[in-house]
Amino acid sequence: MSKQLCAVMAGCGGISRAWLDAIQTIPDLKMVGFVDINQQAAQERAEQYAWKDALIGTDLAQVLTATRPDVVFDCTIPEAHPQVTMTAFAHGCDVLGEKPLADSMETARRVVQAAQAAGRTYAVIQNRRYDPNIRRLASLLASGAIGEVTTVNADFYIGAHFGGFRDHMRHVLLLDMAIHTFDAARLIAGANPKAVYCHEWNPSGSWYDHDASAIALFEMERGIVFTYRGSWCAEGLNTTWESQWRIVGTRGSVTWDGAAGLYGQVVAETGGFFSKWVEVEVPAASPTDRVGGHAGVISDFVRCIQTGAVPETVCTDNIQSLAMVFGAIESAEANRRIEIAM
Repeated sequence: MSKQLCAVMAGCGGISRAWLDAIQTIPDLKMVGFVDINQQAAQERAEQYAWKDALIGTDLAQVLTATRPDVVFDCTIPEAHPQVTMTAFAHGCDVLGEKPLADSMETARRVVQAAQAAGRTYAVIQNRRYDPNIRRLASLLASGAIGEVTTVNADFYIGAHFGGFRDHMRHVLLLDMAIHTFDAARLIAGANPKAVYCHEWNPSGSWYDHDASAIALFEMERGIVFTYRGSWCAEGLNTTWESQWRIVGTRGSVTWDGAAGLYGQVVAETGGFFSKWVEVEVPAASPTDRVGGHAGVISDFVRCIQTGAVPETVCTDNIQSLAMVFGAIESAEANRRIEIAM
């Protein structure tokens, strides 16, 4: 029988609901504390999800000292992630946190080193990896069905009228959303970034204060090229939140609409001006695939803490996705190609 883990949640804003909805489905988890700078927000979350015995507080260190949990769930704003994580390590806790891992590459490197020095697990909740359709696509590509992957293209076009702080953010698309697509590209290609050239702009008619559109070209390992075209102020013909994809291999191509639409063709015969193609069979979802969105990531994290395994989204891996974000921002600001270094 698996050991039940005790957890404290730091940050009880809107995103915490998605976490707590998922946590309700995981029997090996017990929430023993809720922390927020607004104590009422922490109290409301505990009451809303019926964690009546959980300790409520505004000081994470005090709550951790009193409850001695196994893990901390970090749902705070990006600027607070390093402090929350370091405090958790100091109290012997493993951490699963909201994206991004940190608010800068320098801080991210420092936090990763701290996790390694403390012997703690720190993972990031890249929930869009835990989608059955991206797993089907990744399995197809890993099988070699279209040969060696050479090119990965993603389009993200959504007219998002958030209101609030996002309307005033610098690099709003790259900093707040693009990491999902960049992380997906790493999963699909099975490759990490080496360099990037990115151009940002704010189109006429945009309701954002700063650049809300971007095009980025990434040079990846094994000579793979990944291109990203995105906008958060594109009205009409919106893509899914998972983007729209085209992957080219040495023997064929696959498209994915970000939902259930997966279609591919591979070469059946060469010799003419055009090759002859046949439709490629896309595998069904496997029962062993990591799926389930937030619940899938949290369940996987719990299992890894219980067994000593390494989460797929552990910080030492996820920092590669974060590097794509900050590399793209640096390139856009400098208007030149940037080499991505860990």
